[in-house]
Amino acid sequence: MPAQLPPDIDAIKGFLHPDEAQALYRWAQSSSSAGPILEIGSYCGKSTLYLGLAAHENGSTVFALDHHRGSEEHQQGEMFHDPALYDAEMAQVDTFRAFRHNIERAGLNDTVVPVVAGSAAAARHWQTPLAMVFIDGGHSLDAALTDYRCWAGHIKSDGILAIHDVYADAAKGGQAPRAIYRLALQSGLFALLEQVESLAVLRRL
Repeated sequence: MPAQLPPDIDAIKGFLHPDEAQALYRWAQSSSSAGPILEIGSYCGKSTLYLGLAAHENGSTVFALDHHRGSEEHQQGEMFHDPALYDAEMAQVDTFRAFRHNIERAGLNDTVVPVVAGSAAAARHWQTPLAMVFIDGGHSLDAALTDYRCWAGHIKSDGILAIHDVYADAAKGGQAPRAIYRLALQSGLFALLEQVESLAVLRRL
C-alpha cells in the first residue's frame, strides 16, 4: 500500500499537539534528504508516522528507538498508565504491538526501522551520521540527559535537534526536556530555530 497518514491519525495514542505534528513533518521533510532521522521515544508511533511520511518522500529512513516498556509515567499507578497497553502475562507495559500495527497500516514498513532497545545500548556502537534527531523519551533528568549525551554528537552539521515537552512553566510539564534544551543552547553547538507549542527545534552549527 502507498505510504500515507491513516485517516484516524488523531485517534492513535500519543501526546502530540497537531501543530507539533505538522512542524515535525515539515522539518523532517526538509532534513531527511541529507540523511536518516532518529526518533527517541516512539510509544505507539503517532509522531513516527509524521517523520516516516516525510522521510518516505525523500527516500530516507527513520530509526525509531524505544524499548517499548513505557516511560516512568506510563507504569501501573502512574498518571499516564494505559491498561490497554499492559501485558499482564509479562507484568510490563508493551507498546510495540500497537506501534507495529500503526506503522504497517500507514505503509511505512520500508521506511521506519524499529530499534527496540534503551538509548545507551543502541548508541554504544552507533556510527551513522543523522540529519535529524527527535528526543521524546523518558522525562526523568537521567533519561533525558542520557538521550541528549548519547545522540547529540551524531547530528550532522546543519542537522536538526527537536526536543518535545519543553515547558518554561513547571506546572505545565516536567523540566527534564527543558534542561537538555538549555544544555544544547549553552553548548554553543545548537541554535534555536523555532518553538511550536512544547516542541523546540534547533539547528546543529
